[in-house]
Amino acid sequence: MHPTPLADWPLPERARIHGVLTDIDDTLTADGAIAPEAGAALRRLRAAGLPVFAVTGRPAGWSEPFALAWPIDAIVAENGAVALWNEGGQLRKAYAQDAPTRAANLTRLQAAAARALRELPHARLATDSAGRETDIAIDHSEHAHLSDADIARVVAILRDEGLTATVSSIHVNGWIGAHDKLSGARWIVRERLGRDLDAEIHHWVYVGDSTNDAAMFARFPHSVGVANIARFWHQLAHHPRYVAPRERGQGFADVAEAVLAARADI
Repeated sequence: MHPTPLADWPLPERARIHGVLTDIDDTLTADGAIAPEAGAALRRLRAAGLPVFAVTGRPAGWSEPFALAWPIDAIVAENGAVALWNEGGQLRKAYAQDAPTRAANLTRLQAAAARALRELPHARLATDSAGRETDIAIDHSEHAHLSDADIARVVAILRDEGLTATVSSIHVNGWIGAHDKLSGARWIVRERLGRDLDAEIHHWVYVGDSTNDAAMFARFPHSVGVANIARFWHQLAHHPRYVAPRERGQGFADVAEAVLAARADI
């Protein structure tokens, strides 16, 4: 399958979009900082009345300041496990799992991480691990480097330990439970907007950049990969419908502009 450019997204379909879901790392950000173009696009989307939810593998602790500062409706962190949002200047947080379940899972998560680091001595936990509450993350491209073979080995170890494992643009994430980015998206739209995402799926667009976005690309009829998704194109089980002309936060800005320009033409 060859990428379809964002410019081919039909105007009538873009005009019907009334909400945006997006990944964070290498979709809104570059080198861990939000791109100026992405920040401006978020502000324009908010001004137009479009809700924006970010769904990420990043930890709750890392996400807290951004949930307060960015013009978004909420962040769903740790691949669907934790939701954070700004309510009148106060940080609010909710969990997909109850406290006893999270506590019971912690020992298994720590054991799985220890095994991965033991079997790949050159591997490292993600530097944001202290902020994680419901998962573990092995760094493969942020501050450390793992080969494709090493990444596949980490995924195999985590799955052998009974974890769900996915690969983002920077980390291998592992967790226990049925939640994922898609369930997290459904949860946050229901909790914050009181709406059924599946019932209005044709009115939302999802923007992402890597293999852990594949389930979202599969579910959303309107999905866009920022241009740096080329790195993972041949590894994706499901591809985005369209690809933005630019990378990372600039690519997200391209998507926002495509939606907002279509709404202006209504």
